[in-house]
Amino acid sequence: MEGPSLDSPHLNDSLPAPHHAGDPGDGPGAHPDGHAPTLRRELVLALRTAGPSSPDQLARLVGASRTGVLQQLRVLEGEGLVSRRTERHGVGRPRHLYDVTPNAQQLFPANYDGLATGLIAAIDAIGGRELVDRVFETRRTQTAERIQRRLDESPGADAPFFERVRELAVIQDEQGYLCAAELSADGTIRLREHNCAIYHVAAGDPAACEAELALFREVLGADVVRETHIAAGDRSCTYRINARPD
Repeated sequence: MEGPSLDSPHLNDSLPAPHHAGDPGDGPGAHPDGHAPTLRRELVLALRTAGPSSPDQLARLVGASRTGVLQQLRVLEGEGLVSRRTERHGVGRPRHLYDVTPNAQQLFPANYDGLATGLIAAIDAIGGRELVDRVFETRRTQTAERIQRRLDESPGADAPFFERVRELAVIQDEQGYLCAAELSADGTIRLREHNCAIYHVAAGDPAACEAELALFREVLGADVVRETHIAAGDRSCTYRINARPD
């Protein structure tokens, strides 16, 4: 499922600090309203830090025109990243207040790698290496069951072996591994991951990578050999896959 996008689906590292009124460059034309993605990012960040705000307040916070702010707020509202409520205050027209929705959380920095690494260290401290290995094994088993169901239910469940590898690549790609299946002219099948979605965990504990290798062997029922390894300094994790005769 596609997530909301301001100009990229992953903005954890690209949300800039908002422009504040009083900063150098304030005044007519200070903010490039035409740069819509940048303005949208600044609005989301301003709402997160300042809380519910009116278009006028946001325009002052980010140093943009009220018209430009309203245009981008409508886009954000349509993406489900911003909500709007009406507030009445005395006589006159009510004002609209905007705020970020829970869906916007994915646009902000997260430290899941740090959490996972810390949990593994805590497990090691409590139960030693044996317990850590059991945790990785249990996770591998649970993941294998989920992937196996997906493979068995896919339209290509009875398709040639390469189609199952390609479906596995799709599943891994959905998890952030930038994964693709490759079929060479000589018939060699490879699964190539251009990103390690658990890099810090894998770099700190080789059991994570060994669990992935065992996972591929199990769900494909194949001989799988790792040829390149991101954790070892290579640009990708590459697996050569050989179907078993049975």
